[in-house]
Amino acid sequence: MKTIDGRSYATRAELSERAGYKGDATLRALWADREDNGHPPARRIDRVLYWDLEEWERWFTAYQRQRNGVDYSGNPDEELPPADQAKVLGIDVSAISHYRDNPPPGWPAPVRTEELESGRVREYRTRRQLWEYADSRPRAGAAGRPQTKGPDPRVALAVEALAAEPGRKAGETAKALAEQYGGHWTTWRAAVTEARRQG
Repeated sequence: MKTIDGRSYATRAELSERAGYKGDATLRALWADREDNGHPPARRIDRVLYWDLEEWERWFTAYQRQRNGVDYSGNPDEELPPADQAKVLGIDVSAISHYRDNPPPGWPAPVRTEELESGRVREYRTRRQLWEYADSRPRAGAAGRPQTKGPDPRVALAVEALAAEPGRKAGETAKALAEQYGGHWTTWRAAVTEARRQG
């Protein structure tokens, strides 16, 4: 811990300890994905990265609240097109397109539709509908947005789960993660295997 201009700065290891993580793999993954998750900037001192402790803790609290990937901000009655629906739910827009033909349990009916010049139909849903859907369990597509760069967020979640219950079998951990975050347990098993490899 360092004090700079009257403010406390912490290393990644110190932040991991404060957050209750065993090791720093989760925070490394969050830092690598900072463009998408809004992770606060670091300050390099003697080849070591330091973060403003107060700023980081404020961000981390908000990150944990949004860990399900759902954006609960905005007007609940705003009608959103598919791309914005995907943003609210924290999933890839291709999932929303897929839901048109194969809706998961509880997927809300559109509040209105719009016919496009191409002949396709655009479906609109309100934020409120999406929030209600997100709060219902189980929810398809909640295992994490497909990443085009950076680490798989599922691995970071698997690292946390393994640290919380180190004696649990890989298959049991994978099933628990699938139940909590959605997706098939075999997808999570791969994440658990990778998390163990990193650990």
